[in-house]
This record gives sequence, structure tokens and C-alpha cells, in this order.
Amino acid sequence: MALESIRSTSLRPEIVVEETPAPLRLSPYAVALQADVVLADEDVASGRFVVLHDPAGQEPWDGVFRVVAFARGTIELDIAGDPMLTEVAWSWLEESLDARGAQRHAASGTVTRTASQSFGALADREPSGDVELRASWTPDSADLGPHLLAWGDLLAQVAGLPPLPPGVVTLPGPRRR
Repeated sequence: MALESIRSTSLRPEIVVEETPAPLRLSPYAVALQADVVLADEDVASGRFVVLHDPAGQEPWDGVFRVVAFARGTIELDIAGDPMLTEVAWSWLEESLDARGAQRHAASGTVTRTASQSFGALADREPSGDVELRASWTPDSADLGPHLLAWGDLLAQVAGLPPLPPGVVTLPGPRRR
């Protein structure tokens, strides 16, 4: 059921997803997805969604599944300097999970914000900022579709996409190959 719920879930058309090799040393079973948020042929955010499964359970997980999620995006330099960005980015994850009804427990993670200024031969590059969120949690059921949708919503927020109102679906645009 878990794998089927992941594979039957579709994300917004700006999010290009592909299955990638999963880290099997952490659990007997795993699946991993890699995604890029693409706007006007430019990658503006990226992420990874990994589901670990151990039928015997693992004590730190407090369950038989563990979701490990990563999201990274470029942000305006002045926003990267705001110390509240880390708390705001974590709230994006929690709000996305709540909005999708993704019941979970034992959540943990980190949010990192960076600001970069280039010098010397790279001085012509614009100053830039990034936000990166790494999180893991234990789903309360094997229906992982809501968790995947919440991760997609998080990627959209990191990329600066406007939220879709409930029941509204964007029309698919051209896909990058």
C-alpha cells in the first residue's frame, strides 16, 4: 500500500519528479524521489523525498516507516539574512503536513539559511541566498500520498510559487526532458 500510495500521487506540474536509488543501508526497504521545481526552464528549488521501511520497526523511528525529506531553494538576499527565516521555513513544513492531513509523530530536522557574495573572477555574480530544510518524521499510516503531497507543497513554497486554493488544479505546462 505504501509504495502504491506514493506512485499514484501527482504533484503540481512545475515540480519535475523522478525516482532515484534509495539508501538501503538504513532499512531493509526504501524508495527515493528527486525533484526540481522548474519555472521558465530554470531550476528554482530542488528536493528529495525518501521513505524507509523496516517491518520490524526501529526504536528511534517509533514505527515501521520513516520519511526523510529535503528541500532547497534560492531566496532573495535580504530574506536570507532574516533570523526568523529558519522558524518560518519549519512552519512551512508543519503547515503543509497539517493541510494535507499527513498524520505523523517523532518529527525532527534542521533549517539552514545562507548568504553568498562572490569575489575576484566571480565578482560579476549577483549576491544570492539559499534556504535548506532537512526533516524526518514517522507517518501514522502506510498511506504516504498525503506526505508526498505535503513535501510537494513545501517545495512550491521554497520556490516562491503561490499556493493553490483547495480544489484548484494547475494546467500542465511543457515538461523538461
